[in-house]
Amino acid sequence: MDWISIVILVIFALYASICVLITLVGLPGTWLMVAGALAITLCNPLWSDSPIWSWVTIGIVLGLAVCGEIIETAAAGLGAKAGGGTKRGMVGAILGSMIGAFIGTFVIPIPLAGTLIGAIAGAFLGALLGELSHKEIAPAGELAKSATGAAIGRVMGIIGKTGIAAICWCVLLISPVLFWGQSPEHATGDRPHKTMAVIAIDIGDSPQGTVPTKKKDYRFF
Repeated sequence: MDWISIVILVIFALYASICVLITLVGLPGTWLMVAGALAITLCNPLWSDSPIWSWVTIGIVLGLAVCGEIIETAAAGLGAKAGGGTKRGMVGAILGSMIGAFIGTFVIPIPLAGTLIGAIAGAFLGALLGELSHKEIAPAGELAKSATGAAIGRVMGIIGKTGIAAICWCVLLISPVLFWGQSPEHATGDRPHKTMAVIAIDIGDSPQGTVPTKKKDYRFF
């Protein structure tokens, strides 16, 4: 790994650390991390023939990012269900958490935390509205239990997604160290070398002995 790649990897480590932190407050830090790694991989040929990450590594973190989204999206609905809510409450919790995260980002004047607060409040209200949409409304205690479960589920989903982001951070920073100096063509790190064979052919003396001995070299590369 050349010095330019090392500098880029150090800068990326700081960038990825920030991505993990913003994931904790509900922002798409995992996707920003994957996008940064993808951009570096695409631009890598500009400064080095040896890539920092293989496409297999990029594929792994991309799959992890998708898993993180599934966990975060489903958590609010599962929380509502665990609290005794119905399918309408689950759907309301999922939609409410998304809408609340968007609104909270712009309405609540607290950097980053506004998104998290909006997502939790949105999951609570979404589950509550979903349960209230039934013709036969459940008692207030059950409504509160379902909505609270949705809010707790949303928090757990964000924590789970942050854990996925941390795993992506480890994969992207450890894999270049593990495969330091290796390339897809030469796993041992040896550079290809050319061999040369020299064949000397003795033409021999002439019958009269007046012609000196000549040798011809044939070189094969």
